[in-house]
Amino acid sequence: MITGKSFIGFTQKSSGNTAYRTINPKLNVENEWSFTEATSEEIDEAVQMAWSAFKVYRNTPEKERAMFLSSIADEIEALGDELVSVYCSESGLPEGRAIGERNRTIFQLRSFAEMLHSDDWKQISIDTAIPDRSPAPKPDLRRSVLPLGPIAVFGSSNFPLAYSTAGGDTASALAAGCPVVVKSHPMHAGTGELIAGAIVRAAQKTGMPEGVFSNLNSKGIEVGQRLVKHPKIKAVGFTGSIRGGRALLDLAAQRSEPIPVFAEMGSINPVVITQKALEKNGSKWAETYAGSITLGTGQFCTNPGLILGVKSSELTAFTKTLAEKIVTIDPMVMLHPNIKSAYGKLKSEVTDQNGVQVLSEPIAVENNYADQAVATVDGATFLNNPKLHTEVFGPFSIVVQCDNEAQLLEIIENLEGQLTGTIIAEDEDLPSLSSIVDEMRQRVGRLIFNGVPTGVEVCPSMNHGGPYPSSTDPRFTAVGTHSVRRWVRLISYQNMPESLLPNELKNGQN
Repeated sequence: MITGKSFIGFTQKSSGNTAYRTINPKLNVENEWSFTEATSEEIDEAVQMAWSAFKVYRNTPEKERAMFLSSIADEIEALGDELVSVYCSESGLPEGRAIGERNRTIFQLRSFAEMLHSDDWKQISIDTAIPDRSPAPKPDLRRSVLPLGPIAVFGSSNFPLAYSTAGGDTASALAAGCPVVVKSHPMHAGTGELIAGAIVRAAQKTGMPEGVFSNLNSKGIEVGQRLVKHPKIKAVGFTGSIRGGRALLDLAAQRSEPIPVFAEMGSINPVVITQKALEKNGSKWAETYAGSITLGTGQFCTNPGLILGVKSSELTAFTKTLAEKIVTIDPMVMLHPNIKSAYGKLKSEVTDQNGVQVLSEPIAVENNYADQAVATVDGATFLNNPKLHTEVFGPFSIVVQCDNEAQLLEIIENLEGQLTGTIIAEDEDLPSLSSIVDEMRQRVGRLIFNGVPTGVEVCPSMNHGGPYPSSTDPRFTAVGTHSVRRWVRLISYQNMPESLLPNELKNGQN
């Protein structure tokens, strides 16, 4: 049952006066539940409890943490149809998407639980002493990792499960030994409360310290600001807009003790399509990309918002087919009226620029449904107008018709950092693609060949991050078990007696 209260440790509280409701974007009506925003006192209590829990949880054996994560997965499964129903009511997304995202969330939790049964993630290094080395003895040095401390996790708007309350940030932080305080996203507070309850039950069943997890309701930005500024929060996980992520990054840097903010933010995910690919399979790729652009109503951070090619009759045919195909796909609802409004505004700002031509026929939509569209512009205009580089969060893409490959490479070189880049080509193109590959990989975190960027596989080899502003630190991924490295720091022990070393650094353990 949804109460509308925050979880402060294991207890639900709602002592504040600021109430709000979530919206069913499909019906364009408020949902029945009322939520109370966490007060400054509740925020401080949650963080203080997290700090106390950290002193215990950081020393909890990895196998017990693994049991905790597995138990969270079990409790989420046990929520059954209620979770799916609330998810759909608060997001407008279909039942199939809810079930798929729930399964991904559970898989992520179990993946981190499995990771904890091995020490491979601890970046262990052992250099034994050489006491008779000349001219100076070599000390015994052994390196491992330590958890940072309590982590503030911000729920995302577009993934109510996989990137929110028990999503990748929370799962990886808990695996690392860090308590988590979640700032619940106001668009899906009911979904967040159900998941928070599952985490709390799992913590109680597996004997975790109270304060290892809290979930704070939040209508505006104040709760998040207080969390980031709290001296006992030691890092931040965020998925959202460039504006929001940059604000948190600046706020964290202004603290007397600056802390890292691992934010996954905006990306237009450039796609390069070669002449030979256009000649052989232009129509097929147009249909494929019409589906990718509109997938999830375009509300993915990996949505292909930019397609690059060299001017030709085949590129003209491709753009025409793409524009025709995209309007044959039934419009879908966006996550919230505010997101629909922002989509319309940003799309208009791009399409109203000089030299931009909208190719797709207008689509009549109502309420919070999105009118998908394709536009085109020449390479010189795109290069000289930064507004055309803006992410339009929704089912929209712009095709840039370059004069030649040199101009195409110049465009790639001048793009901001991106989560993904894609190359569509034929086998005959392979000997001539090195320059494009070289420029593209300097700007992206994941380079794709003959595919679409939408869809992020959860596995150790996945990198979900990229140069700024796609993320705040391109050295780390937000997806896969390697994302745990965001929440730990290295520590070396020099000439430490074996009895005082952590188990993974003792002789004979590796």
